[in-house]
Amino acid sequence: MKRILTIFLLIFAIIVSSLSFTACDDLSTSENNGGAPDNGITDEKQGGGSNSGEDNSDNNSGNTDSGIGDSGNNGDTEQTHTHTDSNDDEKCDTCFESVVVVLDFYALNDLHGKFCDGDTHPGVDELATYLKTMRDSDDNFILLSSGDMWQGAAESNLTTGLILTEWMNEMDFVSMTIGNHEYDWGSDAIKANLAVAEFPFLAINIYDKSTGKRVDYCQPSVLIERDGIQIGIIGAVGDCYTSISSNMVSGVEFKVGSELTALVKAESNRLKSLGADLIVYSVHDGYGNYDQSLSNGYVDICFEAHTHQSYVTYDNYSICHIQGGGDNSGISHVEIKLNIANDKKSVSEAEVVKSSVYSQYSDDPATEAIEDKYADVIAKANEVLGTVSSYMSSEKVEDTVAELYLRVGLERWSDEYNIVLGGGFIKTRSPNHIQAGLVTYGDLLDILPFDNRLVLCSVSGSKLKSQFLETTNSDYHITCSDYGNSIINNISSSATYYVVVDTYTALFAPNGLTVIDYYDDGVYARDLLAWEIKSGRFYESHDGYTLTSISNVLQIGAGLAAGEQTSEKYYVKGRIVSVANSTYGNLYLEDEYGNRIYVYGLYDQSGNRYNVMSTKPVAGDTIVVYAPILNYQGNGYTQLELIDATLIGIL
Repeated sequence: MKRILTIFLLIFAIIVSSLSFTACDDLSTSENNGGAPDNGITDEKQGGGSNSGEDNSDNNSGNTDSGIGDSGNNGDTEQTHTHTDSNDDEKCDTCFESVVVVLDFYALNDLHGKFCDGDTHPGVDELATYLKTMRDSDDNFILLSSGDMWQGAAESNLTTGLILTEWMNEMDFVSMTIGNHEYDWGSDAIKANLAVAEFPFLAINIYDKSTGKRVDYCQPSVLIERDGIQIGIIGAVGDCYTSISSNMVSGVEFKVGSELTALVKAESNRLKSLGADLIVYSVHDGYGNYDQSLSNGYVDICFEAHTHQSYVTYDNYSICHIQGGGDNSGISHVEIKLNIANDKKSVSEAEVVKSSVYSQYSDDPATEAIEDKYADVIAKANEVLGTVSSYMSSEKVEDTVAELYLRVGLERWSDEYNIVLGGGFIKTRSPNHIQAGLVTYGDLLDILPFDNRLVLCSVSGSKLKSQFLETTNSDYHITCSDYGNSIINNISSSATYYVVVDTYTALFAPNGLTVIDYYDDGVYARDLLAWEIKSGRFYESHDGYTLTSISNVLQIGAGLAAGEQTSEKYYVKGRIVSVANSTYGNLYLEDEYGNRIYVYGLYDQSGNRYNVMSTKPVAGDTIVVYAPILNYQGNGYTQLELIDATLIGIL
């Protein structure tokens, strides 16, 4: 009897087990990684996108193998089951297992070569440690770039981007979208970096004018895998062709607008036919230029760039758009949940991680080793040119460059040509200004990174007036010669005149310029400014010490915490606007640009306070004081002050 009962219970258990299995049974014959449904893709490595040209077949030749592996289809014959999640609780209705795969995306945009620490930005050594910490704790970590990675800072410019590309290899980037500034050194530099890169360069819309096909150094997309989920990443550059010096892109065109939309839609469909579960759009452009029709079933998330804005926003189709600022001020992070039972996708977290977060991490040894590898090449960045006594704003730098264009142009060509002016479109890059103090060649490379040669050009009188003399474009800076000033009110629209500009301005078609001659190769705006700094032009001293501008004092003070005072003292020059307290010598100082700083307490060099000084400075006097900076907060107001200042002299 016991044996019969035992056999009965065993049969009953087998039947129950069979019924439970059948409820989640699937016709699939391959085991599935992470519970994701089999999509039928075998050994689909990172070259999932087609090569250049119009052939959209699954052609992997020429793509770089990232070693990502296959789609999770491992050839086992054990049956699995199809999960269902009718109540959307992220668990299978039958087996109660989780049916959610979480993917963590991190994206960089507009890094602009900020490899090493600078006065206004952290380097990537701290960022590397932060990202590796995230990567090492998450198998579904994905790191990509939306462009403008190389050009803009000394260490990257001097290596033509290679130092950044090697770092990206170290960080396991899965792709990099080409940005407009990747073309600042021409396509040969892009190809040289591609030869080093262990990840593909993406741009679905850059075409070779001579062949009518996509350029061979970019592919339209890449297909990667995480936890059984196939992820298609499509890359594109936005409508920023005219922001590149035209001689660098004369052989290519960017397909934008409706043409770009059609390309992205077709590529999205192609990737889905290959088994893509998620479509990522990495575009070097801002949200304002995005075609929302792409969000209607073609794109699941959009990483953006180019405008240097920091935002997370959602369009009318609830698709997430994100951009992480620029110049290493932040990075984009998006966490996406995919429900493999009902194919629902949702953004569970989207944020811009600020540099104040990752700059607190320790330096990454591997990143420092890459810097050491290029130490000899980037040594020029540390060359000290001289001292600048006062803060130079971006406008002052740009105006100075225009003046220098004219000066060297007159030296070279004035015997043959009556030159009217020098300058043109001149715009500094971040951090845009020059701080008072010692200046290195790297400082100038940061703000004037472009390799635009100086040129002598002819121009019609009508274009001279509309594009230069009467322009409303605030980025145009000009300095007129004596000859130019003498004829400025009598320009003939049909006559021909001569100007000295750089190749960016010269080749910008609307300016109507014709190049007559080139200045020395390898001499750019930063080099002209470097010569001036070396000459001591911007160094102002008073009895052997260097003066700090009020602008610089305000910037230093802005970095202080409430109630904090600098340990250093500064020599500061300014004109007394008013004396607020005639006993202690509380007064306002102003510089030639209208910047003001409050002096709280003025004493002579013997320690006597203001009211007992033998010679007291008064309103209108220009004085030099020596004092620490205080960020005062109290009595309901905040104020930066030079505290207990010593009067050095009345000028």
